[in-house]
Parts: sequence; C-alpha cells; structure tokens
Amino acid sequence: MNLMNILLFMPPAEGEEGGGIMSFLPLILIVLVFYLFFIRPQMKKSKDQKKYREALKKGDKIVTIGGIHGKIVEVQERTFTIEVEGQNKLKVERTAVAMDAASQLGAKR
Repeated sequence: MNLMNILLFMPPAEGEEGGGIMSFLPLILIVLVFYLFFIRPQMKKSKDQKKYREALKKGDKIVTIGGIHGKIVEVQERTFTIEVEGQNKLKVERTAVAMDAASQLGAKR
C-alpha cells in the first residue's frame, strides 16, 4: 500500500472526528504542489513566448519549431516571410517560431 492511500484512508484516532478540512488537506496540498510546479511555470513560459513572438520584427534571425533557420524579411498579422539559405523565401505562422537564432548560437558555445 502506498503512502497516499495510508494518509487518505487512515481511520481517525479514537476521540477525533473524521470530517472537516483535515480530510481534504492531502488533496489540497497535492493540487497546490501541482499548480506551483507544473501549471504556473508552463503558463509563464507560454506568456513569455507569446510576448517574444509579438516583438519580432523585420531583420530578426529566428528558428522555427521545425528547426528551420531564417531571417524575417516581411511581417504580416499572423505570418512571417523568412529568407533561408540560397535566398529562398518561406511563409511561416507566428506560432511556428520557436526561438531567437542568436540565443541558440550562444547556448551552443
């Protein structure tokens, strides 16, 4: 039997009441820990990524989620036109931009 089952299903000690908030305390703590360590950081990362994508402008070097490196040559409302090696141009969605190419180069060094 694992620890969670022991804590949740343990009968109350003699003379104590079994109800109240104490019976929900383990569940509340689990939800709180889950929020603090999983949901909140993911929301912050998503917000930062959205802010980064909105701040992109012509001339910025980017990497798409597919790993394509390019330089932004045109900015539309929902898409970017990027120039890749050989002066080829690709149209990509804003949401397809993963990171700044300069930050990735700095991480490799």
